[in-house]
Amino acid sequence: MSPFLNIEREDAILTVRMDSPETRNALSTPSQMQEFVDLCAAVRLDRSVKVVILTGSGPAFCAGGNVKDMAERGGIFAGSPYEVSESYRNGIQRIPLCLYSLEVPVIAALNGPAIGAGLDLACMCDVRIAADSAKFAESFVKLGIVPGDGGAWLLPRIVGMPKASLMALTGDTIDAATALAWGLVTEVVPAAQLQEAALAIARRMAANPSHGLRLTKRLLREGQHMRLDSLLEMSAAYQALAHHTEDHAEAVSAFLGKREPQYKGC
Repeated sequence: MSPFLNIEREDAILTVRMDSPETRNALSTPSQMQEFVDLCAAVRLDRSVKVVILTGSGPAFCAGGNVKDMAERGGIFAGSPYEVSESYRNGIQRIPLCLYSLEVPVIAALNGPAIGAGLDLACMCDVRIAADSAKFAESFVKLGIVPGDGGAWLLPRIVGMPKASLMALTGDTIDAATALAWGLVTEVVPAAQLQEAALAIARRMAANPSHGLRLTKRLLREGQHMRLDSLLEMSAAYQALAHHTEDHAEAVSAFLGKREPQYKGC
């Protein structure tokens, strides 16, 4: 069986492409979910990786869960209510736990529709840019189910509770222009320019020291549910670590010397 995730590398940037265009990159099998978990584990250990771009093959980013499996009560939807619950816990719910907490920045390059779990997958990323053909829907309610992979937690933190409620309770689809106006994506570009636009952002991020990227992302994530005084304590600790890295010294030296820094990742 060919892998679901195809990975390409440019220097410190990984481009991860969901590669099942015949299913519109639907998330439907335990092996697909394990690939996400394995990817995150590998990136966490590889200090030379600075940025990840997540995108899809074919006309869709990700169509969400496999509706045919739902109809047949097969795959991850098979069994008793208890077994289905366990399938979610041990399957798709592992993706937000690993991807959202990944220390390096993740850019979603939304090449087409991001529907249901596909939208939630995009929301697990730090930055989202979209092709002008992309569409978005938190569509679970239209199938008589609920967001089972963290969407009810993720989406309101991006677009705010009123707009998240509108999307989740109607299941309606919005276009790329609306997604931009609502802050769901930061940029909309012609489809042919999407990959280069994502790489341009990734290169700007990757130009910075690795430890700075990872520690800053941790602070941004933790800051969403910590008190200010607690976050300030964590910031002080991280700052003390950062001040004692070689890359910080190199950054200061390069700034004062008006030259390009040469980082070593330490």
